[in-house]
Amino acid sequence: MSTLRLILGDQLNPTHSWFQALQPDVVYVLMEVRQETDYVLHHAQKVIGIFAAMRDLARQLKEAGHRVRYVRIDDAHNRQALTDNLDALIAHYQATRVEYQAPDEYRVDQLLAAWRQRLNGTGAVSCSMVPSEHFLTERDEVARLFAGRKAWLMEHFYRHMRKKHRILMASATRPVGEQWNFDQDNRKPWKGAPALPADWRTPHDHAELWQAIQAGGIESFGQPQAAEFRWPLNRAEALNDLTEFVTHALPHFGDYQDARTTQGWRLFHSLLSFALNTKMLNPREVIDAAVQAFEQGHAPLAAVEGFVRQILGWREYVRGVYWAQMPGYDTRNELGHQRDLPEWFWTGQTHMACMAHAIGQSLDHAYAHHIQRLMVIGNFALLAGLSPQAVHRWYLGIYIDAFEWVELPNTLGMSQFADGGLLATKPYTASAAYLQRMGDECRTCRYNPRERLGETACPFNALYWHFHLRHQARLGGNPRLGFVYKQLVMMSETQQQQLEQQAHQLLSNMNEL
Repeated sequence: MSTLRLILGDQLNPTHSWFQALQPDVVYVLMEVRQETDYVLHHAQKVIGIFAAMRDLARQLKEAGHRVRYVRIDDAHNRQALTDNLDALIAHYQATRVEYQAPDEYRVDQLLAAWRQRLNGTGAVSCSMVPSEHFLTERDEVARLFAGRKAWLMEHFYRHMRKKHRILMASATRPVGEQWNFDQDNRKPWKGAPALPADWRTPHDHAELWQAIQAGGIESFGQPQAAEFRWPLNRAEALNDLTEFVTHALPHFGDYQDARTTQGWRLFHSLLSFALNTKMLNPREVIDAAVQAFEQGHAPLAAVEGFVRQILGWREYVRGVYWAQMPGYDTRNELGHQRDLPEWFWTGQTHMACMAHAIGQSLDHAYAHHIQRLMVIGNFALLAGLSPQAVHRWYLGIYIDAFEWVELPNTLGMSQFADGGLLATKPYTASAAYLQRMGDECRTCRYNPRERLGETACPFNALYWHFHLRHQARLGGNPRLGFVYKQLVMMSETQQQQLEQQAHQLLSNMNEL
C-alpha cells in the first residue's frame, strides 16, 4: 500500500516539507502531459524549461533516496491527462492515499478538486490537498483586506504587507527612509551607461529534450534556443542567479526599471520570475537578499524598494485578485474590444520599431520586462481595441514566467482595463512622446513620433486620441484623465475628425503597420 504525492510543473521546490524525511511508502509523481502543454499555445522555451526543471527535480529526489515515478511525454503508457494518469498509478501502486499541493491556476484547482471529491467518495482511496508553502499570503487574504471596497489599490495592500512582515520598516508603522514608495525616482531612460550586465545564467543543451517535445506532437512558437538554453534548471542555479542579480544589476535596477533599449533585452532586470513562479526560489529569500544589499550599502533604497514592491506587493496582490475574481475574470471585457491580434504578434515583423523589438525579443527569449509588456505591447493592444481574451492567451503562452494566476490580472486588469478599473485607476495608455522619452527605438523607426497624421506618423499617436475619443462616455469623468480630455476639448472638430480618420485607416491595415 502506497501514498502518491503529485508534483505539478510549477511546484519545483525541493525544500518543501514533503521531502524532509524519507518515506518508503511514498511515491512522488511528476508527469509531462498534453493536457498542460495544449490548453494554450506556449512558447517553445516555456515547454522546454518546465520539462527540464521537472526532470531535474525528479533526479534530485531519486538521488536523495525518495521513490519517484516520472511520466515522460513520450512514455507509451502516458494518458496525457493528470487525473487519467493518476487513476492508472493508483491501480499500479495499489495506493490508498493521494496528496497534492494546492494548485495556483483555477483550471487545475477545479480539475483536481472534482477528482478528489470523486476519489474520496469511493471510500477506497483518500485524497487531500496540502499548502505549497510558497506564498506570503493566503488565497483569500487580499479579498479580506479589500472587503467592501470598490477599488482594490495595490499600494494599500503593499503597505499592509510591509508592516505585517516588517520589511524595510524603521518601526512598526514608519518605513525606512520615511517614504513608502520611490517610484518617482525610478523613471530614468538608459543612455548607454552604466554598462549592461552580462548574462550570468548557466547554459544547457536541451536539444534531445526538444526533439522529444517535437516528436510528441506538441505545438509551440518562438525560438527554442534548445542547444544554448539559459533558464535555470534547479534551485541551485536559481540561487546563483539571485546572487548575480543582487551583485551586478540591483544597484541600477531602480533608476532604469522603466527604461527600454535596443542595445539589450533585459537591462538591469533580475530574470528571476521563472524560478520564482516555478517555486525554485521562495519570495521571502529573494526579498531578504535585496534588503540585505541595502543594509550593507551595496544598493540604494530606491532600487531595493522598487524591487521589493514587485515581489512583496504586486506579485502577492495579483494572486489575491485572481482567486477573488475567478471564475469569470477571464471573460471580462469592460471596453468591448474585439479585434483579432495582428499577424506580426507571432512574427515580430512590424515597421513599428518598439513593437518589433519587444515582440521580437519575446519570441527569441520568452521574456520581456514589465514596461515592454505594459507600455509597449499592452499599450498598443489597448489603443487598437484588440480582444483582451486574445491578448491574455498570447501573454499566457509567450512568456516563460506566465502562469494564469499572475498573468491574467496583469493582462486583463492592469494592461487592458478589461475589469473596468478594479486594479488600475485609469487605463495605461501612452502616445509616442512617452515611448520616445523612455526608449531609443524611435531613432531607427520608419514612423515619426512627432507626427500625428500621414503615412510616416507614429501609429501610437492617432490610436491614442482615437481611444480616448471613442471611450469618452466611459472615461471622460475619470479625474486621472482630466488633462487628456482637456486637450481634446482644445482640439477643433476638424482635428478630431482627422485623427479618427487616421486611426481608422491604421486599424483597417494593422497587418501592414
